[in-house]
Amino acid sequence: MTHPFLRLLHVSKVYPMPGEDVHALKNASLDLSGGEFVSIVGASGSGKTTLLYLLGLLTSPTSGRYEIDGRDVGGLSDRERSAVRAREIGFVFQAFHLLPQLNVLDNVILSTRYAQLNGTSSEVASKARQLLERVGLEKRLRHRPEQLSGGEMQRVAIARALLNAPRLILADEPTGNLDAANGEQIFALLNELSREGRTVVLVTHNHELAVRTHRMVRLRNGEVADVAQAVA
Repeated sequence: MTHPFLRLLHVSKVYPMPGEDVHALKNASLDLSGGEFVSIVGASGSGKTTLLYLLGLLTSPTSGRYEIDGRDVGGLSDRERSAVRAREIGFVFQAFHLLPQLNVLDNVILSTRYAQLNGTSSEVASKARQLLERVGLEKRLRHRPEQLSGGEMQRVAIARALLNAPRLILADEPTGNLDAANGEQIFALLNELSREGRTVVLVTHNHELAVRTHRMVRLRNGEVADVAQAVA
């Protein structure tokens, strides 16, 4: 029997708080296949960020099971989760998270400290240049983030996320700080990554983008309220 690439089985996440615990995610079940492009939608506080953090192994479930390739990864130690993230997962955030004192190329190369890539420094730099060329920034290698537009900074972040050749891309509101034209470019890049076989999870408030992914997962009050085939 073939397993999905990612599987959440009755996963809950509870944050202990004085007076009353916060149930950020409740009994969530979800399967994601390789190469699938999925959007996560819902109101603020619906559990979108918690779901993304669980998928990215940035936190562990309180209960339930999280599998990657059929292996339960939900209960791994911090060190083990870090190793899986380095091999399997690339992150793209709304705020870019570029270091202002570094140029574009060095911002991408910096991720190798966490990705544990094999290869010499020159080989890693060559791969970073290739990725920056792919996202259309081959003429911006020596520019600092302050010299770039918002769309260009997000393309740097995508190149950085791709350096360890992850199978899973988690994008948290990647178009939230961008105008429509730049947002469309970023969406097109994510869609292209999906067509190449990567699983892409897009958290977004932009319904026009969400309906263009393969599936929309709607969260409400920490629960998976609906999983629907997205329709353009």
